[in-house]
Amino acid sequence: MVDKSLGQHWLYNRAILNEIATLAGEGPLCVEIGPGLGTLTASLFKRFEKVIAVEFDANLASKLPGSFPGKNLEVVNQDFLKYELENVPSPYAVAGNIPYYITSPIINHILESKNLPEKAVLLIQKEVAERIVDTRETLLSLRCKNRAEVELGPVVVASEFTPPPKVDSQVIVMTPHKPIVSDEVFKLIEAGFSSPRKKVVKNLASIKPRDEVKDVFLKLKLNVDARPGDLHLADWQKIHDKLFNK
Repeated sequence: MVDKSLGQHWLYNRAILNEIATLAGEGPLCVEIGPGLGTLTASLFKRFEKVIAVEFDANLASKLPGSFPGKNLEVVNQDFLKYELENVPSPYAVAGNIPYYITSPIINHILESKNLPEKAVLLIQKEVAERIVDTRETLLSLRCKNRAEVELGPVVVASEFTPPPKVDSQVIVMTPHKPIVSDEVFKLIEAGFSSPRKKVVKNLASIKPRDEVKDVFLKLKLNVDARPGDLHLADWQKIHDKLFNK
């Protein structure tokens, strides 16, 4: 049974599932997000000694162990966004075919953990995956690039899923690292994206006088008409330093 309210679409292509598991690496442990029927779980057991499967659906969670007798499987019936990654033994990886509608919260939950995985391999909406690695920034792309090296994996067309979603999917591979810019700089970025279609100078007027912000842009030789998507992490760091570290 597929619970459409949870955005579940099952992938059965074994070659693709094996590729996702391979991209996650190998080792003692993988945390799987939303294992559902266990199709990806089976591939993960080829690479990892233990799988912690975090499944929100109580019915699916109760049936999963029966599909893997003798395997080192731990099933946690919980919302992944409430699952404490801090308690997971390191080293570990994360993998999952995740619902489109909670892509950003799941990525944030992983990358902001104090106990980072070595790799996080997620199957997400293709358009979102492309935006994350694009030079035209979004708040999500900057959040990802600030905390991980991000690469694109294989595209998975909608017809590979049951039921097929309305759009294609793509794998992203994140290798987490220490943040490039501080939380304080990222608060500035969030303010800059308060109205993504407006000029950054106008958006930051809630923090500093508009003329002061404009003067900083001129000194840094940044376009005063720039929108948030035009600026990269290094630009935001420079703006922060000029505004607050005079």
